[in-house]
Amino acid sequence: MTETVNGIAFAILAGAAILGAVGMLTTRNVIHAAFWLLESMIAVGGLFLLLQAEYLAVVHVLVYAGAVSVLMLFVIMLTLRRREDSVRPVEVSVAGAVMALVFGGLVFAAIASYGDRVAEMPETAPDTAALGELLFSRWALPFEVASLVLLVALVAAVWWSREEKR
Repeated sequence: MTETVNGIAFAILAGAAILGAVGMLTTRNVIHAAFWLLESMIAVGGLFLLLQAEYLAVVHVLVYAGAVSVLMLFVIMLTLRRREDSVRPVEVSVAGAVMALVFGGLVFAAIASYGDRVAEMPETAPDTAALGELLFSRWALPFEVASLVLLVALVAAVWWSREEKR
């Protein structure tokens, strides 16, 4: 019974993630595209919960669904000068479609050739405390540097988009 419930939940969340990605790519309004991305990121966070990776699910929802989506919406709203700028034209590229089909075929062939090999699981799973200790002992400084680079990029985008008053 549990496997059936997990399978149904996986199918719903995977479908929601794919639907969000397709919606993001096909919508003409960039603000709507940001909301479709938010929906897709929340569905991926749900997939992490199904894999019993609670820490990754929470970080994914907080960082990607929360911070990155809000940042994208702020940047879109700050850089749009007119309402008409938020609508992008639909450009269909035959070369892009062919490249997407070739890439999809290669990914499908790689997955199909993988077979029934199963990775060996470790004896005990590391806990969240060990992961936090590793992250803060090795990766705290690079994470803070990356956040400063993103802050500078946001300030530069706002400065660059302002109108010149002459």
